[in-house]
Amino acid sequence: MVNDAELIATLEAVLFAVGEPIELNRLSQGLQVSQEIIENALHILKEKYNCEESGLCLLKLDDKYQLCTKKIFADSIRRVIEIKKNAPLSQAAFEVLAIIAYNQPVTKAFIEQIRGVDCSAVVTNLCQKCLIEEKGRLDLPGRPLIYGTTPEFLRCFNLSSLDDLPELPEKEKNEEKTENIEEDLDLLVDENEILE
Repeated sequence: MVNDAELIATLEAVLFAVGEPIELNRLSQGLQVSQEIIENALHILKEKYNCEESGLCLLKLDDKYQLCTKKIFADSIRRVIEIKKNAPLSQAAFEVLAIIAYNQPVTKAFIEQIRGVDCSAVVTNLCQKCLIEEKGRLDLPGRPLIYGTTPEFLRCFNLSSLDDLPELPEKEKNEEKTENIEEDLDLLVDENEILE
């Protein structure tokens, strides 16, 4: 790249064109610039969006970056492109999501052991909403699937990484975790709507 301004403009164009979270190392390789320089340019781009009256923002989702609209414009965007609001997540979905977020990767059997009920439909629903995904299989008889959260989960709950999840009290065990975790996730949702 010739200069910082050109690199920042290039990153802006790439992030806009990609339209989904993209890894830092992929940006670095594609633009043939070190990760450190890319990270500095992304920081400047993020500050630019924060300072000016822009409808856009730059999100950091673990080691990925995504150009998004600011959430204060969500209602206007929905009205213009006529996105139908989805029903909020059910209590069961929040419980399953909390168990996965704090214990991942986990099997469906692990989730069901904590909740004491079948969770097949809830897990399928969360996968369809792209909040969780299959992360592989355990090397055990039956080779059960294991699940973890996605970058979409981080975006919806306004988290940069899983390290930003609220801390759990030390004394709580698996059976008691979901009661407080789901309240914490409810607080993180704020006014965000989870869209299909």
